[in-house]
Amino acid sequence: MAKLTMTRRTFAKVAATAVAATGIATAATGTALAETDAGPEKGGEVKRVRSCCRGCGKMECGVWVTVQDGRVIKSEGDESAFQSAGNHCAKGQASLQAAYHPDRLRYPLKRTTPKGEDPQWQRISWDEAYKTTVDAIHANQDKYGKETCIFMGGTSRIWSMAPYGAFKQLFGSPNGIQANEICKGPRFYATAIDASNAYSWMEVVGRPRVFVQWGGASELSNYDDSCRTTVDVATRADKHIIVDPRQTNLGKEADIWVNLRPGTDGAVANCWAQVIIENELYDDLYVRKWMNAPMLVVQEESFQPTPTSSAQQSEHIVTRILKESDLKEGGSDGRFMVINELNGELSYYDATAQNPGWEGEVWKPATEGREAAQPGLDATGQTQGFVLDYVPFPEGLYPALHTEEGGREVTLKDGSTVHVRTVWEHYIDFLADYTPEKAAEITGVDAEVLKEAAITYATRVDPSTGYGNGGIQYMLAPEHACNSVQNQRACDLVCGITGNMDVPGGMRGSTPGWPFFDLGMCNPDSKEIPAYDSSKILGSIEFPMIGSDSGPGWADATSIYDAIETGTPYNVTCGIGQTGDFMNQSNSINAAEQLKKLDFWCSIDLWHTPCVDMIADIAMPAAHWMELDCIRKSQGSSGAFGATVKAIDPPGEAKNDLEIVVGLYEAAGVPYFDEEKHGAKWFTGDEAVKHCNEVGLAGFRIPDWDDYKAEFQKNGWFDSKVEKPEAWGTYRRYQVGTNAVNGDFPPLPPEAQHQGWNTTTHKQEIWSLLLESWLVNGVGNNGERPTLPYSDEPFSDQEMFPRFQEAPHGPVADPDLFTDDNAFLMTTGRRQGTYFHSEHRQLPWCRELWPVPRLEMNPVDAERIGVTQGDWVWIETDQHKIREVVDLYYGIEPGVVNAEHQWWYPELSQPDHGFMLSGVNCLIDRHAQDRICGSSNLRAYGVKVYKATPENSPFGNPVPCGDDGTEIIHTCDDPRLKEWLPDYASERGEA
Repeated sequence: MAKLTMTRRTFAKVAATAVAATGIATAATGTALAETDAGPEKGGEVKRVRSCCRGCGKMECGVWVTVQDGRVIKSEGDESAFQSAGNHCAKGQASLQAAYHPDRLRYPLKRTTPKGEDPQWQRISWDEAYKTTVDAIHANQDKYGKETCIFMGGTSRIWSMAPYGAFKQLFGSPNGIQANEICKGPRFYATAIDASNAYSWMEVVGRPRVFVQWGGASELSNYDDSCRTTVDVATRADKHIIVDPRQTNLGKEADIWVNLRPGTDGAVANCWAQVIIENELYDDLYVRKWMNAPMLVVQEESFQPTPTSSAQQSEHIVTRILKESDLKEGGSDGRFMVINELNGELSYYDATAQNPGWEGEVWKPATEGREAAQPGLDATGQTQGFVLDYVPFPEGLYPALHTEEGGREVTLKDGSTVHVRTVWEHYIDFLADYTPEKAAEITGVDAEVLKEAAITYATRVDPSTGYGNGGIQYMLAPEHACNSVQNQRACDLVCGITGNMDVPGGMRGSTPGWPFFDLGMCNPDSKEIPAYDSSKILGSIEFPMIGSDSGPGWADATSIYDAIETGTPYNVTCGIGQTGDFMNQSNSINAAEQLKKLDFWCSIDLWHTPCVDMIADIAMPAAHWMELDCIRKSQGSSGAFGATVKAIDPPGEAKNDLEIVVGLYEAAGVPYFDEEKHGAKWFTGDEAVKHCNEVGLAGFRIPDWDDYKAEFQKNGWFDSKVEKPEAWGTYRRYQVGTNAVNGDFPPLPPEAQHQGWNTTTHKQEIWSLLLESWLVNGVGNNGERPTLPYSDEPFSDQEMFPRFQEAPHGPVADPDLFTDDNAFLMTTGRRQGTYFHSEHRQLPWCRELWPVPRLEMNPVDAERIGVTQGDWVWIETDQHKIREVVDLYYGIEPGVVNAEHQWWYPELSQPDHGFMLSGVNCLIDRHAQDRICGSSNLRAYGVKVYKATPENSPFGNPVPCGDDGTEIIHTCDDPRLKEWLPDYASERGEA
């Protein structure tokens, strides 16, 4: 076992020695907040800059950055930040090593060799980089059409999200390879289908009474509310439940562990719903009034689904849900029928009235309620918020959840009779396949454990509050086994039927901004930008919802790579990547091979990544979070609103991504800013950054960026409950109107508002009219039910419900993969504290702590196949094989292994930096995808695992090696780690 040689304390001593040897460099010119005008003779001046860490892309941890003589010397948690409570993890503290890393991209570069070879970079000017990029894209678009250009975007660093919006607007192409296709996007889309976009976020900071962690370990790393916040909530909750195939760090303290087989999340969620309904633990009033549970479904197959003009989600809704227009001539097709339990007669909810509402209702926003009563909030500095009382139905109306046996007979306008039953009855029938006993057979979880978990979650700890125990913190795992959208819908409906939508500790949606959603910093506000055509978006052929008028917002990554390879349905020839890489979805090897075929590629990045050195023709250097200014609001439900604040200048000529995007707009001659508002169409330097931030602050009480920063430095994080009392400080906002449901961003005119959710029926939809219309009734396919991706088999006629479907290469759907003695079911993507997806492998502190990728395996399995702790093993599929190190762990079920994802080796000088050596997504079947949104099969598939030996390993070495035989760094005492020590001497600030 190698001896640790570079602890944080050791590093500090080495750094101090280096400073003493080199002397204190004079700070470059710039406007970093922590700089001082004092000369070197006044050395030692220290400033603390309040900021927001971006060591990961999933958590807005408040931090203090300490700067001495223009140099960052440490960063630490800001205990006044209520959403993170002083947390600052290992990778966050290692951020100063990234800021001063000697291998950073510092200047714009141009490739001088073919893609895939050593790029032999040539330094160029920013003007040349901008012009070359714009000219190359325009030339390809002139030849092949605007959609020939693609954009690749990574995770949510808010200042670098142009591939999600601004680049599409600039170049007029809808085609984005976006990380949200496999990260948060499916759950955002699922809640957009059922209720409202991004109501998949749980308000963890609201201290749920029963805390459910589903498919992740947020106590370790990067989620909406994570690390210390998660630990505080879990240890103080009345009950703590984990749903995970592996025992997580915090999970060993949980009250209930639902140890499911990887990929069976949807079956567990549907089982919970079945148990909750059977035990009458559902919220009766919410189910009847705010879900479409009482609406009526025509039973007869001879009935042809009919359209509705309620177009909240889509202009093309055709449904079996009974409407007044089905019953009488001149009836409204926006009146969705119910049976009034009080008199047995038909009644309705009118979704298309000028003031939508129930029969006899004159709706107005609710106002009566009381302060929330969540224990422990005062200690965190949060306000409780205001919980609206439920507003009852109009007098004389109470929609029924059940009909007579055989259904209610009604007469249609053509004189024929049909039978109708409620959505609720259909849901109960659907859930009959998910009783605890049946779900136990699917998931491997004991039926009694499933029942106990569901009852514990749904039984209110304190009924006097009038609301439920909290939501479900479901994370990435349910998105990665090819049932992603329906898994999320299943979880959302569990939260809905228990009354945990938009309540304290419940499902709340993203923290509101001013005036934009989470990507506000990537939205130019010029009125001169032309709209682009999304009708040719790639992925729409195989995935009808991607091509619908209510799609998820991304092109399918695999469909883009297929188009590059085949030229079908059109040629894809060029693009820009910003923070993104090809390793996060689809098959990484195929993705890289296709990207190498492009005529032109530009990468905006901090590092020489595989995508940069293999693919890019132009590389643009980006600033690190310690080197830039940007608004930051919580992407989740914490309600925190603050900023990342520039503490030092970037190295060389590196720029804030915001300035780079504005520069590309200017080079293309497309205005970025509204000239009337800002005084110019483009700006450069800090002025560009200032005005980008002021686009995002429009409508806030402090619209000036400099004033905003000053307020943030003085008083810390803003609480959206205080800043937006109606749109965030109020709970059950579906009773206030859709402006409040949407967080008031962007604000809608009064005539566009209505009560309820953003769905066709204005209710949280158990029976999704959107999915029924597009996937069952074929509104985008001439009325014919569309076929599943890459198949002749049609979609199920039950797709309006959250159907569970087995992972395509799991033990049920592909049993032949599991006949070998070395066969395992693999899951991936676990969280640990040193890395974030593909990031930080070149940071000495992180790499010393965690030098190699680990494959968790139960010791029983290890003994069976003849491996021990620390052995390198091959992990193999029919696509490729990689190597990781065995990590023995009793917390994972025999027969299951857990691999780490996104590994590459910056220490290898070859252009691909060894991404194929351990990159887990090199193993996947690229066409194994979610049938609705296209997300990749990243977990729950069969692999073969066996020991790596000198005889079966290249260069006779079980340790992965580069093309020339150079070993990767695999011990914590590798001397190459010291080559990555901070470079304090190089010039910072634009030269």
